[in-house]
Amino acid sequence: MPIHASVKHPHDDAPDTADAFRRLASLPDGPERDAVRDRIVEAWLPMAERLAGRFRSRGESYEDLRQVAALGLVKAVDRYDPELGNAFESYAVPTVTGEIKRHFRDHMWTLHVPRRVQELRNRVRFARQELSQTVSGRAPTVAEIAEHAELSEEDVRTGLEALESFTALSLDAELPGSEDGYSLGDALGGPDPALDTVVDRESVKGRLAALPPRERAILYMRFFDDMTQSRIAEQLGISQMHVSRLISRCCDRVREQVLRDPDPGA
Repeated sequence: MPIHASVKHPHDDAPDTADAFRRLASLPDGPERDAVRDRIVEAWLPMAERLAGRFRSRGESYEDLRQVAALGLVKAVDRYDPELGNAFESYAVPTVTGEIKRHFRDHMWTLHVPRRVQELRNRVRFARQELSQTVSGRAPTVAEIAEHAELSEEDVRTGLEALESFTALSLDAELPGSEDGYSLGDALGGPDPALDTVVDRESVKGRLAALPPRERAILYMRFFDDMTQSRIAEQLGISQMHVSRLISRCCDRVREQVLRDPDPGA
C-alpha cells in the first residue's frame, strides 16, 4: 500500500498514513504487519529528524539525537490507536519530543540532579532567553525571571544553579588567570590529620574524668603542661619511676576502655 503526502498537515513532512494505520490495526502479527509498520515508520522519519534538529548544540551529537528520535517514533507507531480519532501527528510529536528530553535527562547530566531541579533549569533557561530579547544592556534579574516563568525567586535561584550542573569541570582544568598550570585539583584540600585527634580526644574525655584526682593531675601535667616525669615527681614528692608506672597504667586502662566501649554514652 503506497503512502503519500497529498493531504494537508500542519507540517510539510507529515505524510498521510491514515489508511496505513487502519490496515496495521487490522493485521495479525506477522511479516505483512511488520512490512506495513516499517513503511509507516519510514514515512514519518523526516518529521522525527526535524524534531531531533531542535535539540542541536546541547552537547549531544545530531546522529545520536536522530537515533533517539527514531526510537520515539517507533514507540509512537506501536502505541497509536487510530480508533480514537486523533491524528497520528498530534500523538507522535510529543512522544518523540519526550523521548529526546528523557535522553537528555537520563544520560547527559554529569551530576545526578533531581527531575524537579532539571525542570526548573529548563523553565529558567527558556525564560531567561525570552527576556534577553526584551531587556537590553543587562541580564534579566531573578525577580523578572520569576515573574515571567511563574516561579518563586527561590526556585529561580535553584534553576540558575542547575544551569552549571549539566557538565562537570575536570580536576585537571587550569584555573582562569593561572599562568603556571595551576589546576582545579591543586586548589582542593586534603584530609586534615587533626580530625583524628578530635575523635581521640572525645573518646577519652569521659574516661579521663573518671580517673582518681592524682592520676588525672599527672596526665594533665605530662600531656597538657608538657612537664617531664622528673618535674612531676618533684612536684608530687614521689619517685620518677612511680610517675612512669602511673602514666603507663592510666594510658593502658583508658585505651582498653575505649577499645572495649568506643561510645560510653550510647
